[in-house]
Amino acid sequence: MAEIGLLPFARVALEVAQRILPPYRSRFSKHQFTQPQLLAVLCLMRYEDWTFREAEVRLGEHRDLREVLQLQTVPDYTTLYRFLKRLEDDLIDRGLGETVRRLRRGKTHVRVSAAIDGTGLSPQAVSTYFLRRIEQHHGGKPCYRHYLKWLVVVDVKHQIVLAQRARQGPWIDTRALPGLVDAAARRAPLRVVLADAEFDSEANHQHIRQRCGAQSIIPAQPRRGIPRGTLRSQMYRAFPQKEYGQRAKVETVFSVVKRKLSARAPGRCLSSQIRQALLLGLTYNLYRLRLPLHPEEINRATSSPLFRSLTKNGGGGGVTGWYRPGGSRTDWAGRIPDIVNEWRGEPQMDAESEAYVAPPGLGIYWVGKPTAYAVG
Repeated sequence: MAEIGLLPFARVALEVAQRILPPYRSRFSKHQFTQPQLLAVLCLMRYEDWTFREAEVRLGEHRDLREVLQLQTVPDYTTLYRFLKRLEDDLIDRGLGETVRRLRRGKTHVRVSAAIDGTGLSPQAVSTYFLRRIEQHHGGKPCYRHYLKWLVVVDVKHQIVLAQRARQGPWIDTRALPGLVDAAARRAPLRVVLADAEFDSEANHQHIRQRCGAQSIIPAQPRRGIPRGTLRSQMYRAFPQKEYGQRAKVETVFSVVKRKLSARAPGRCLSSQIRQALLLGLTYNLYRLRLPLHPEEINRATSSPLFRSLTKNGGGGGVTGWYRPGGSRTDWAGRIPDIVNEWRGEPQMDAESEAYVAPPGLGIYWVGKPTAYAVG
């Protein structure tokens, strides 16, 4: 990913890490680096898809980044590796819960529509071209038979990760649904749970409806005629296809993660690969969680070529205003302090706000003519 927005991400990652971790593991620690600082650096590694050695080099080159992370010296790559080895999965889960709490601030009692699905992550950093060449020399046989399976529960409206789990694949994930749904229900009340046919079972339907009090929509895959279970038979006879269409947004989350963050969970052992996958989910929520810019960043943004192009009145009428989903149009003059000097990819149409928006989390919109841009 490009380095645009690296400082705001580092700032919010450090703040979340300070809420879930004590400064030091014990009173006998060296007190050279705090645990929140090291966790924030690990999240930065997932955000930029760095290796341990690349993280050490980039931190040494980036003075502003060290100031945001409050680092007096640059941690050695072995320090980061050892911290990852002793990092517990429960701490990453607590960090994920803290990001969900911040992203859902003021909407804690609103019931959400959740979708559950899984995807595969590469367990190593070797290029795919190198792997294909080896397969050609070995008669088409794959180099490795296992990969890392990453399961997530996503809020389909806000597209944030509510719960996650990782294990070695391939694997049948039917029995993993109850634990993931329970973890998501502790962070947000569920209204409906959407899943594909991989999670189809009568026990999963009953768990969602009786334990969580939510509606379950899982397509039935009859293997021998009509399903015998009551709920599976109901899904087979009258499947709510329109509501089930929202499940596709979990694929959008996977696409954003693999395109903008990383498609790998590197590690020499399975435990390291699992932690890398869980850190990827935490990093995605941190990517969606942005803090307001500091005054020096606002001054840097207002002097950028993007800002000067936004304030011109040539070509298509100039900036007429800004629009944010759930809000109203406001004069452009009052929105200069809220500018976000970031732009990645082409804008997309937001169905709820009927406005063109940039990729999620950037806060950039345009209204009116296609050449009339605005930043929200």
